[in-house]
Amino acid sequence: MTVDRIHRRNNMLKALVIDAGKCTGCKQCEMACSLENEGEFNVAKSRIRVFDFHTEARFVPYTCTQCAEAWCQQACPVNAITTDSMGVKIVHENLCVGCKVCTIACPFGTVNYNASTGKVIKCDLCGGNPACSEACPTGAITYQDVEQGGFDKMKVWAAQSANAASSEGPNVPKASSASGTGH
Repeated sequence: MTVDRIHRRNNMLKALVIDAGKCTGCKQCEMACSLENEGEFNVAKSRIRVFDFHTEARFVPYTCTQCAEAWCQQACPVNAITTDSMGVKIVHENLCVGCKVCTIACPFGTVNYNASTGKVIKCDLCGGNPACSEACPTGAITYQDVEQGGFDKMKVWAAQSANAASSEGPNVPKASSASGTGH
């Protein structure tokens, strides 16, 4: 289970929590998102995507993490992406020139280009009531209090994982043995 986005609503920290193990790949989240934001059922215009791991028969919903670094926002040459009072990154369509620099800057691939408008689109948490979580029939996507999602525990786990990866990762050279054989 991952906490993908954090948002403060009614003085309560809320997050979109994704449990990929519950996802069936039905794409109801994508349909609800496109209807909410574009007024039509069109998964190509959704701000949430379901990644399909064909060989593993697994599905993983993913969308903007509302990251603090906001590379998309930093890269935008016309300042069309701003951060609202809740920390949500908002694309201002009236300012966006459709250059797609933000789509390249986002390391998660969650800023997308809408060919019909010539502008970029990304998740804005539907103003605090995400349509994707409302539409998910299996509970794979929920919008809940951070305390319910175990966010603090996840931060600790992530920090430990990051430390372990930096000292024991696949690209860290192994110390050679005392015998000098290097094996």
